[in-house]
Amino acid sequence: MARKCLLLGMNHSLEKYIPYIEPAFLEEIERFGLYKTFPPHTVILREGASVQVVPLVLNGLIKASSTSEEKDLLLYYIQPGETCIMSFSSCRTSSPSKILAVTEEETEVLLIPAEKLNLWLKKYPSLNRFFFDWYNQRYLDLLDTIDQLVFQNLETRLLKYLHLHAKAHQAAIIQRTHQQIANDLGTAREVISRTLKKLEASGKIEISRNEIKIIQM
Repeated sequence: MARKCLLLGMNHSLEKYIPYIEPAFLEEIERFGLYKTFPPHTVILREGASVQVVPLVLNGLIKASSTSEEKDLLLYYIQPGETCIMSFSSCRTSSPSKILAVTEEETEVLLIPAEKLNLWLKKYPSLNRFFFDWYNQRYLDLLDTIDQLVFQNLETRLLKYLHLHAKAHQAAIIQRTHQQIANDLGTAREVISRTLKKLEASGKIEISRNEIKIIQM
């Protein structure tokens, strides 16, 4: 009975996030999809690992990043109603994961099994459309990231990062250390500390121990 209630709740969420989903697809999800809740700071997927499932976030938040020289460079957040397009790509090509995916808070996900993915893409236009829409969104995100790296200074990049983090967590106060921010932005902690002080001096943020409050949203 408990599993039945969970599935009913999950399907309700799917219809909210994919309003054009086919009833037959929902039935297959009930049979083969895996509904799971992960605690905060849980590694969902490691770089180089075989990708067995594609996650669709129902509640919570996942951070997708790329690891280089012991720094986890932030790629994007996966919020409710969103999926990890890099995991999808790895499943489609049977290639190892190119990202590290970690939960930021308690997160409920629907895990689509890799062995069913290609079949479902052929059978259900709704799934094709869903992933195509997210491919397009992540492409735009990538263009924005390139624009920030090439044309924007670190102060602007850092402020955008803080706004993105606040939006993803739905909170104006960001609980993150200077080192964690430096890792996400691919730079040194000392550089982040100096830049944060500049932003505070300009009245855009307030800094306390391991907390940053955004003043200008």
